[in-house]
Amino acid sequence: MGDYSKALEFYDKALKIEEKTLPPNHPSLAISYNNIGLMYDNMRDYSKALEFHDKALKIYEKTLPPNHPSLATSYNNIGLVYGRMGDYSKALEFYN
Repeated sequence: MGDYSKALEFYDKALKIEEKTLPPNHPSLAISYNNIGLMYDNMRDYSKALEFHDKALKIYEKTLPPNHPSLATSYNNIGLVYGRMGDYSKALEFYN
């Protein structure tokens, strides 16, 4: 399969640059947070995945309209992680 730890290394480098050059609620940061969350999900580190997906969600909730597709993607990502953890009722909260 993929080399998730190597991918994570490069996502982290990109994130460090973005955090230095972009305002704290910039949507590009949310994209990076979601990507990092997906890598942690693939590595089955669900608590770290949730941590990064939550960071993305907070940015999107502050900067995007409530019906924006990126916001829906964030809810989906968090629901997916809770589902993989076996917490199906919590997953459904994010899918509804």
